[in-house]
Amino acid sequence: MKNYFTQDDEKLKWKTGEEKLLLNTCVFDIVSSHNVNEAGDGVEGDYITVNAKDWVVVIPEFNDSFLLVKQWRHGEKALSIEFPGGVIDPGEKPEQAALRELTEETGFVPGKIVKIGEANPNPALFSNKVHFYLAQDLKKEKNQDLDDDEFINCIEVAKIDVLDLIGTMQFPHALMGTALASYIKFKGIKLV
Repeated sequence: MKNYFTQDDEKLKWKTGEEKLLLNTCVFDIVSSHNVNEAGDGVEGDYITVNAKDWVVVIPEFNDSFLLVKQWRHGEKALSIEFPGGVIDPGEKPEQAALRELTEETGFVPGKIVKIGEANPNPALFSNKVHFYLAQDLKKEKNQDLDDDEFINCIEVAKIDVLDLIGTMQFPHALMGTALASYIKFKGIKLV
């Protein structure tokens, strides 16, 4: 992999000061830190970040389609069609979380699961990572096992339709685009 960072970029770095908890929620913490630019020119300031647990997104390949979930998203205040996924539980490895989330949300179990990438959801604000997994050779073995506040319908959507509809009202989740980019890279699909 080519490295685009150079010695000249060192002046872009900041030293993170002690973090102060501003808000603790069941989903994430909001923290503030007083940071100083490492170039030594005296620039400093208070910066807010969101500390959340790592997440997983699972791309379930099913024939020539993807197995997707439909659910209500409170931030968007609308239904969203997405890949299955969720928060990694304490002590759980990302692959275990991917298997658990896929099975809980869809009832399907993969014959094969492989990590295809990871990213930060928004490095300007978030401290966590999202891990992307490809699930193949799916078999319906269980019923959904959803949390009390989860209501999810599963659907099978042709891969080309997902690519065509990403970023639309039905497919608004930005992490789906990053997951698809990881899928395209992993599969060696050439776009040009």
